[in-house]
Amino acid sequence: MRTSLLLHKPTSAVRKFSAVPSQLHVLLIAWLLIGAASTVWCFASPLMSAPDEAAHTIKAAAVARGQYGGTSSGVQGELLTVEVPKYIAEVQNFNCYATHPEITANCYQPTDGADRTPVKATTSAGNYNPVYYAIVGLGSRGIAGEPALYAMRIISAWVTSFFLAAFFYAASCMRKSRYMLIASAVSVTPAALFLSGAVNPNGLEIATTGAFYMGLCVMLENAGKSRPSWLTTAIVVISGILLANTRPLSLLWLALAVMAAVIGHSRFALLALLKAKRFQLSVVLVSVSCLFAVWWTLTAHSLDSLFAVTPPLPADEAAILMLDRTVGYMREYVGVLGSLDTAPPAAVVYTWVLGFGWLLMLAFTARPVKLRWPVALTTIAVLAVPPVLQAGSSETVGWIWQGRYALALVILLILVSGRAVRFRPFNPSPWSASLIRWSLVLGVLAHAYLLLQGLRRYTVGLHGDHINWTEMFEPQWQPPMSWQGLAVAYVIVLSIAGLCLYRLLMTPQLAPQTPGNMSKVAK
Repeated sequence: MRTSLLLHKPTSAVRKFSAVPSQLHVLLIAWLLIGAASTVWCFASPLMSAPDEAAHTIKAAAVARGQYGGTSSGVQGELLTVEVPKYIAEVQNFNCYATHPEITANCYQPTDGADRTPVKATTSAGNYNPVYYAIVGLGSRGIAGEPALYAMRIISAWVTSFFLAAFFYAASCMRKSRYMLIASAVSVTPAALFLSGAVNPNGLEIATTGAFYMGLCVMLENAGKSRPSWLTTAIVVISGILLANTRPLSLLWLALAVMAAVIGHSRFALLALLKAKRFQLSVVLVSVSCLFAVWWTLTAHSLDSLFAVTPPLPADEAAILMLDRTVGYMREYVGVLGSLDTAPPAAVVYTWVLGFGWLLMLAFTARPVKLRWPVALTTIAVLAVPPVLQAGSSETVGWIWQGRYALALVILLILVSGRAVRFRPFNPSPWSASLIRWSLVLGVLAHAYLLLQGLRRYTVGLHGDHINWTEMFEPQWQPPMSWQGLAVAYVIVLSIAGLCLYRLLMTPQLAPQTPGNMSKVAK
């Protein structure tokens, strides 16, 4: 009854609650909240516990000291050698519990953080593009030891969080933005936050793919009406440059993001955008970065795997096996922690399956039919690209695929689905308000549940069917600020984020509507 009164009585309190926030405020608040959530993951995950984090940390420290590549014998699978401070070289000893979920994080011996003696170290990321590593490697300059390692994580978290926040900024810039806001929230999976809180370019690749796509959509929607804003232009340019230079596959995600954004808009919008000088500048800058990325990939042989070669597998068998495992990778899209040794609770996976499946079904029934085309394109890419890529390397390096490699593409599909259904009527009735509230509560609980699962794994270990939640109050390992402090902080941040999102969904349209604009976009 109270909700009904709030929605229908034009009281001053309602007008104050319904005040439309500016798009800049949306960006800043989303960045603050997502950055805070990612920072919790920085401390909740033991150092070097994320996938291949030791290799990426060594690479980042080397790049920060002017070593953009490394020394190699040219043998497939052999790691590259770089020179880094001794405390950096010893991070490979941290992950003594990898692939052993029953072993807690107290097994590693702390290193001498004051020892900055240059020593040789090897890294499987030695041939990767240096751009991401140049950014996070700054955390290893000026400080040493564990503070430097956490600083590298925090830099990665806040840079990545900015582009995750750009999802919500771009959604708020569009007409009929509510479904886009929902899609943005669904796309920020626990895996995205977990990876953003680690030294790994995978997190930045995921965030910049979505930010680049969303920024292009804003530009296309406003083409011919006004010049693209400098903030939107900056997001498109910077996300495009970083995306092209994160991982070897990133150029493919960038191309798919461009196609998904262009398809579904009228040719008049595209032609009008091509005439805008700010967009022309964006194209030039992103294109130059793509050329650099291609040059680096070819000269540094970034497509060659430096991981240990597994037994070869015929290409046709690898492709069929990948297709068979397509749905199974949903667990990794949601949040498999550590070195793929800590699966998410089933309830967490089902929560995202429910949200993702709902968006996808709405997208494939969207009107006009033209809005379904980019959904179909991205769906085909999600189904076909991983099998093709794995089959292309299975006979030389064996099975190397992990679900997180395609998470950028999956998040792109979620955002594309949100764009397809955004013209569906959304009535802020008491029933819909209640549905949104309970959905947000479910999302907060799912995020928090996975964090607690990770904390349980590292504080007391996972021992098969033995239920040991109460044993966490006598932990064998404690993260900085204790697992209790991190859990409480995470719930508070998520709850505030849920309240902010609820306000956005219940307020009047964020972006002003112009008569006839919706029909132009939908043609």
